[in-house]
Amino acid sequence: MGRRGRHRRLPQEPVEAMVESLSHDGRGVARVDGKATFIHGALPGEKVMFRYTGRRKKHDEAEVLEVLQPSEHRVEPRCPHFGLCGGCSLQHLDAAEQIRYKQQTLADAFTHIGKVQPETWLLPLTGDSPWGYRRKARLGVKNVPKKGRVLVGFRERSSGFLADMNSCEVLHPLIGGALNELSALVGSLSIASRVPQIEVAMDDERCVLVFRVLDALADDDREKLRRFAREHGFIIYIQEGGPDSVAPLDQDADLHYALPEFNLVLHFQPTDFTQVNSDINRRMLHQAMELLQPEARDTVLDLFCGIGNFTLPLATRAGTVVGVEGAAELVARARDNARRNDLDNVSFHAANLYESLETESWMKQSFNKALLDPPRSGAFEILQHLPAMGVERMVYVSCYPGTLGRDAGELVHKLGYRLVSAGVMDMFPHTAHVESIALFEKG
Repeated sequence: MGRRGRHRRLPQEPVEAMVESLSHDGRGVARVDGKATFIHGALPGEKVMFRYTGRRKKHDEAEVLEVLQPSEHRVEPRCPHFGLCGGCSLQHLDAAEQIRYKQQTLADAFTHIGKVQPETWLLPLTGDSPWGYRRKARLGVKNVPKKGRVLVGFRERSSGFLADMNSCEVLHPLIGGALNELSALVGSLSIASRVPQIEVAMDDERCVLVFRVLDALADDDREKLRRFAREHGFIIYIQEGGPDSVAPLDQDADLHYALPEFNLVLHFQPTDFTQVNSDINRRMLHQAMELLQPEARDTVLDLFCGIGNFTLPLATRAGTVVGVEGAAELVARARDNARRNDLDNVSFHAANLYESLETESWMKQSFNKALLDPPRSGAFEILQHLPAMGVERMVYVSCYPGTLGRDAGELVHKLGYRLVSAGVMDMFPHTAHVESIALFEKG
């Protein structure tokens, strides 16, 4: 057998190890014969028996077979599908320790990537409950005759297969408790094997389900969907092609969420980007305002503004606010939200913030404050323009510590800003996802 075949062969005997730390994706890290081994299901301080699931040049991968000495922070996972489903990775770790781990992940990104540290650490933002918080999701759907049912849910951990699950503890209960009913519904359709996905979008009260279909629905199928919607309180949309094909089965849903602190209501479409955790979103907006301190004399730039989630609250306090977003449809929604909320001191522009911006009219304006809420890729390209635009104070909201660490290094070491404060926000409890917020000031 060639060298490649021998390399793939995994040890069959269980191995004992002490777990030293937690990786940034929520796996326990042990050193076996001097080599890092990432062990799913293991926690720092534990002695475990594990089996190898993969070997790499620089590290190995494994999963726990038995916990010989448990961590004091280990708890019983609430979801019966934990370990199989890839949606959560930290249900076996108590909530307080999850936050500490996320703070450490952010601190490591600042230290090792950006070579910076905040002058002050903010207290973490946590919600009223770490369960049933998720109001946005993309559920996979697969008709599996061997199992005698249609699977609806998230992918298995480290697999392209769908997990066989009948409930979800992190989805809002309206949808998390209805997976079996959705399975039966899709199984009853004439195109049961041609429905690959259901997208979930909730506002403060209602839930829209967007069914992706690869073949046309029969009249009887549509009637079954209507009946299901009436019985369970859902609103059904159908997607027959690309994103532009999404349309209501019967009538449009006026989805919206309230921001009582600012006396605002924001409207959105089912496929628009909105925060998955409405409780944390409201707390995040409050903290962003506390950090940025917008006043009537300020001109504020909101980059990656989406439907106006930060822009409109800023406009209730600042003199002038300009929002910029790459997706034209979200800019249209933001303008409509400003109109609906009677805000006339805010304007919106569509622009790709990763490309040349010299011809953009808003680039010629001056701003003394800014807020950035970029995607996972960060905001490196636009940072270079902020000093010339006059930005003295900025709040950076991040969904990925790696790019925040990188961008913080650029802001501090090259662009003349200080990292005044930073902290984590528990937007995705029981996952390794780290949402964070940071304040930068010039000089």
